[in-house]
Amino acid sequence: MILKKYHNYLAGLFLKNIFIILIVFIFLSFFLNIFEELKYFENKESNMYYPILLTILNIPSIVFEILPFIFLLGVMFFFINLFEKDEIDLLRNHGINNFKITFLISMVSLLMGIILIVVYYSFSANLKSLYLSMKYKYSNDGDHLAVVNEAGLWIKEKGVNNKIFIINATNYRKNSLGNLNITELDENYKPNRTIISSEANISEKSWLLKNVKIYSSDKKTQLFSNYKYQSSFDGEIISNLYSNLSSLNILQLIELQKNYETIGYSATEVKLHLNKILSLPFYLTLTSIIGALLMFKFNFIKSRFFLIVIGVLVSVIFYYINYFSILFGKNETLPILISVWMPQVIMFLVCTIGLMRLNEN
Repeated sequence: MILKKYHNYLAGLFLKNIFIILIVFIFLSFFLNIFEELKYFENKESNMYYPILLTILNIPSIVFEILPFIFLLGVMFFFINLFEKDEIDLLRNHGINNFKITFLISMVSLLMGIILIVVYYSFSANLKSLYLSMKYKYSNDGDHLAVVNEAGLWIKEKGVNNKIFIINATNYRKNSLGNLNITELDENYKPNRTIISSEANISEKSWLLKNVKIYSSDKKTQLFSNYKYQSSFDGEIISNLYSNLSSLNILQLIELQKNYETIGYSATEVKLHLNKILSLPFYLTLTSIIGALLMFKFNFIKSRFFLIVIGVLVSVIFYYINYFSILFGKNETLPILISVWMPQVIMFLVCTIGLMRLNEN
């Protein structure tokens, strides 16, 4: 009975502190983000509530990115509450040592991490997608659209005289397109001509097409060895189309990865993002263990401020270890799995060493 009671009490207290820290960061995120949205809409005609609505839609994805930091602070405040009420000594008198407390909150963190990537991430991704689509309407590129699917890269853009261009390429590299097909339509979506090219250099917005055939609506055919097409896109713009992967849920990311591989485009960033999401439960678990180790190690410090400063410094250190490791993965200096999971392994080794001596504190 005592075991059941202490499990429920400690798990409830831990989740309560996580929730309080979460609410604080939601309000901080709102006030920090609202100014950015107000600045974005200051010269655009829109309803007054738009910046507030967009801020609310964007907050869940911001919170998802800082979850390890929230969990670390939650652990620290959890132990501060236990130490201030002398409940640690009470638990120890009933045979509940430091390791058992740490094991409990780490299991709660693991379970929460799984729930977060299964439920919360899809929720935040859908809101992020809605946020981007609503904001896109007020961007200068509102008449242009680009997507990648199993049929290749598709681009819709408007040209001069309200002409509409539908572009499809079955092969894509950062600065080149292969098997290119450009359909020119008038403002009523009636076809004027079709441009077919074996390859296009898109390093600039003035595309250089090779081995070109142009079929006109009057059934005339023209052949060119080289031909220039003026676009609103270049290789860099297209490569950044899905740079905001947080707007895609896990199933959409898997599909995007397959589509990228189908057209021969590097899916490195998609794979990195997927692995980063899947590693979150372990990251939160290790973060909670590190928070517990810090609190047991520095329990002689009575100032909450200095404890929080220590927690923030540790959190920043591990953040940059993750950041630079993933950066090496993006540059393909390190394999994807190593770049994502190596920081977790380092944290695991640190936790293992600390846990071996945990009950000595």
